[in-house]
Amino acid sequence: MEHDPGGERYTVDHRLSDADHNIHSKWDGSLDPVLTVEPGEIVRFECRDAVDRQVDVETTAEEVTDVSFDPVHPLTGPVYVEGAEPGDVLEVELLDLQHKGWGYNLYFPGEMGLGLLPEDFDDPGIHVWDLEGDVGAFVNGIEVPLDPFPGVIGNAPGEAGEHDTLPPRDVGGNMDVKHMTAGSTVYLPVEVEGALFSTGDCHAAQGDGEVCVTGVEAPMFVTARFSVRKEMDVEQPQLHTQGPFTPTGVDEPTYATTGIDPDLMEATRKATRHMIDHLHGNRGLTRGEAYLLCSAAMDLKVSEVVDAPNWTVTAYVADSLFPE
Repeated sequence: MEHDPGGERYTVDHRLSDADHNIHSKWDGSLDPVLTVEPGEIVRFECRDAVDRQVDVETTAEEVTDVSFDPVHPLTGPVYVEGAEPGDVLEVELLDLQHKGWGYNLYFPGEMGLGLLPEDFDDPGIHVWDLEGDVGAFVNGIEVPLDPFPGVIGNAPGEAGEHDTLPPRDVGGNMDVKHMTAGSTVYLPVEVEGALFSTGDCHAAQGDGEVCVTGVEAPMFVTARFSVRKEMDVEQPQLHTQGPFTPTGVDEPTYATTGIDPDLMEATRKATRHMIDHLHGNRGLTRGEAYLLCSAAMDLKVSEVVDAPNWTVTAYVADSLFPE
């Protein structure tokens, strides 16, 4: 018997390991399900990391160049939910997420064009995180609170054929929404019979934006309860969450930088660059370390959209991450 974040007891009905026969790396409505469940049943998924074990605790920055994104991502599933039909909504209650004690975040050489600021970083970088309980250790005594979530959570699309897992879709997928944590409920449109649900690409922590292209990537266990909602009308994923909306879940002193520009992406780049400048100049981090920390713990917010011709994007990093 286990407990969800609200203290409710539950029993896991099915367990899916991360063995090869339970893993796929394309969305495809014609895949055979690896498990069939009844509404109300609970499944514990074992999920591989985003790049499918190409990175381990010994990986160096020089070796990051050899990491392949083809294919991405390894997903555990698909799970067929009895009674789910096109037009329904699959309700997924996230009951528990457990990391395995380590994770990593990295950025690739600028020539690969990945992340928000590839032109700023010619060489790759990586930090392997020691995850203990609900805290991840960075450099210089910096600690980042952990709130694990599945970066990829979704159903198979109705369109025939194989589909890349990298872009998010109407049925979910690689959304990287950091608030889909334990205690949250996610609502996913169903486009194929049985929904064919899969999950993976789990993150122990992530800032809103995931600016260097990775959060704190970590192999993980995800426990979820499934229900079919025939009365709901949802065109794209929705969720009910308790947050947190700051790294520690409470209001706290936070440093913020802004980016202002007529182009939303350029405003986002400016806000992020300004935060990297701040962390480098005032917190003793290298620019590469600052970029990694921003991806793991900096939250980007669109502060205004109506004051034409410019957008304002704000980047926030909590003071509490840093030792006194």
